[in-house]
Amino acid sequence: MSQQAKRQLILDTETTGFEPGEGHRMIEFAALEMIDRQLTGNRLHLYMNPERDIPIEATNVHGITLEMVQDKPTFAECANQIIEFIQGADLIIHNAKFDVKFLDHHFELIGKQKIADYTNEVIDSLAMARRKFPGSKNNLDALCDRYSVDRSDRGYHGALIDCNLLYHVYIGLTKEQISLLAEDSAKQKVSYAKLDTAKYSLKSAVVSEDELHSHLSYLKDLDKASNGNCLWFNNSKDFVNEA
Repeated sequence: MSQQAKRQLILDTETTGFEPGEGHRMIEFAALEMIDRQLTGNRLHLYMNPERDIPIEATNVHGITLEMVQDKPTFAECANQIIEFIQGADLIIHNAKFDVKFLDHHFELIGKQKIADYTNEVIDSLAMARRKFPGSKNNLDALCDRYSVDRSDRGYHGALIDCNLLYHVYIGLTKEQISLLAEDSAKQKVSYAKLDTAKYSLKSAVVSEDELHSHLSYLKDLDKASNGNCLWFNNSKDFVNEA
């Protein structure tokens, strides 16, 4: 698989509490496969029996009760399925330290290796957001609002629904990075032969006023997306006030 088509997984978990070292356990795991920035439809979604109680404080967050997962397999019974699905992929996780901490702890309990031994890279979208929006709220709800991601169906913080929301947030967070790839290529010095147009009978294109305004509106959007670095827009500023 080429670098451009590398396999990435949007991943999230739900647990009985904050600290696995204090006996808390994972009860939901979700991962959505993404290739070339598009969801493929391939996913892994599991509920697990934590083999302990689920505090009401945790249920109030994710809506999962012990009765809902008592008949589900344990993490030990799901581990090989999880490892097979995440093998060799990049993991994209919001507040990755939390989820990786739980996964590493659970793998260790059953004699498995840590996440880093199965995956290519762990990308923390929370760390990305904090670098991009320092001093702002960067939880998933705030980022959904920032990028106009509809979260009206999110009653609880379920792993699967949060993965779907995080996918759209991640696309928003990285949109400028993808756009700048073309700019990086343009920085390379390339020599071009000058075209002699004297021997051609070239005709000037005549555009309507509506077409001109549409073109300038498009350039404005390009300039906004590139943080004011659109050369075409800057060279057309004499006309912008009329658009």
